[in-house]
Amino acid sequence: MNEGKNVMNQILKKTIAGLKVGDTFTVSRTFDEQVMQEFSKMTNNYNPVYSDEKFVKVKNLKGKVCPGLLVGSLVTENGGQIGWLASKLDLRFKKPVYIGDKVTCSLTISCMASKGLTEAKAVCRNQDGQIVLEAFLKGYIPVDQEIQILQTIP
Repeated sequence: MNEGKNVMNQILKKTIAGLKVGDTFTVSRTFDEQVMQEFSKMTNNYNPVYSDEKFVKVKNLKGKVCPGLLVGSLVTENGGQIGWLASKLDLRFKKPVYIGDKVTCSLTISCMASKGLTEAKAVCRNQDGQIVLEAFLKGYIPVDQEIQILQTIP
């Protein structure tokens, strides 16, 4: 938990200092069975590829997989720490993420326009360096008064 808070503080400080094209933000998470079960319960998504070994075997997977949107939450974690207000999010799932996999998501700002309109690309890789998810984002980053308010957040 402290690691996440530390990452948040670093991302928040960078946002306050001013974002620019090329800035990259990175978060990581290991997906365990408990997190996967909590996510399934919260979303009411009980796909058998998350829980049933026989079903997983028939699908020719090497184990139970994590829900794609759970993995995609790494993209929104990066954006959320920035204070990004998303208007578009395009997720492209490349490979399954299995229970116990550690996934690192790097989000890079690719374009900035007026009034904070910004685009970015995110790439999520597993512990073996394989790309498991790519995302393209569009939305609004904090500007002007919003930055001033961010400066007051502990």
